[in-house]
Amino acid sequence: MNLRADLQIPGQWIKPNSRVLDLGCGDGSLLKYLQTEHNVTGYGIDINHSNIVECIKKGVNVIQNNLDAGLSVFENNTFDYVIMTQTLQAIWSPDKLIEDMLRVGREAIITFPNFGHWKSRINLGLGGRMPVTRSLPHRWYSTPNIHLCTIRDFEKLCKHMKFTIIKRTVVNASHKQTAATRWFPNLLGEIALYHIRRS
Repeated sequence: MNLRADLQIPGQWIKPNSRVLDLGCGDGSLLKYLQTEHNVTGYGIDINHSNIVECIKKGVNVIQNNLDAGLSVFENNTFDYVIMTQTLQAIWSPDKLIEDMLRVGREAIITFPNFGHWKSRINLGLGGRMPVTRSLPHRWYSTPNIHLCTIRDFEKLCKHMKFTIIKRTVVNASHKQTAATRWFPNLLGEIALYHIRRS
């Protein structure tokens, strides 16, 4: 079973036979892949009705809920991993949700667009406009993004909240890691992927 490029790296970080919660799970592609290839069990959460329907068609357990409401329906340490791909920037209180992710799960995998990428800097610094790039394709007035951050911002938050970064991968808009994204991640990386746990 093929997995979309944006889900391949998070999919590789999940150990077989794990319990997984996928926040903002979309059409359930990642969970379906993990069920099929890694014997994973778990749930997806999404607010979009059409995504819920697609998850059900795929045989993925799914709950329709707004992530801004938190994860109070789950007990502590219910899951091995809690995943949130390309959704962090659309959450009202991302710090509280990450804390909740690491309450219900032992580890968390989070991906987000890097607002520190050079194209964003040029758009703001020289053009005086909010950036529109491959990883941030929406105009300021129609974007779902409300809390954009840079790689340095996210790592500072992890340090402040005493979260340990297990793995970090920074990629371009095609979800490929290059020498440039390894050496200058905050300047040349478009998408950041983090695997974290409590210290």
